[in-house]
Amino acid sequence: MNFDEFTGDVQHRLELSGTGETVRAIRATLMTLGQRIPEGNAEDLAASLPIEIKWYLTGAVHEHGQRFDWQEFVERVSEIEGTDPADAAYHARVIVDVVRSQVPESDFHQLRDMLPESGDAENWGSLFEVVDEGN
Repeated sequence: MNFDEFTGDVQHRLELSGTGETVRAIRATLMTLGQRIPEGNAEDLAASLPIEIKWYLTGAVHEHGQRFDWQEFVERVSEIEGTDPADAAYHARVIVDVVRSQVPESDFHQLRDMLPESGDAENWGSLFEVVDEGN
């Protein structure tokens, strides 16, 4: 999948009106995810993605491995994307599902293992809701 196919898939699934809006959503989600996970894991996850998308997880991130919860993740994505938190959370879920379709299963499992899931609806399990619906 190349950059246009990746962004087109996200744009179609999120029903966004333009490419700029779509790229903003992808950038916000993947930069924030890249901030949360260790640098080596971000590089592993990004390796199978188009180079322009890969950059958001790796090169655009100044500090990997930060500790924050799902709620903080949503707030950061919302701020970067310039949308409300509910939309940002949904966009992140769909974007993570598109990423899952492009990366090796082992790399995606590593991502899930790094993000603690609990019974709390506001924890990291929320990020994988769209992924889990498809399984």
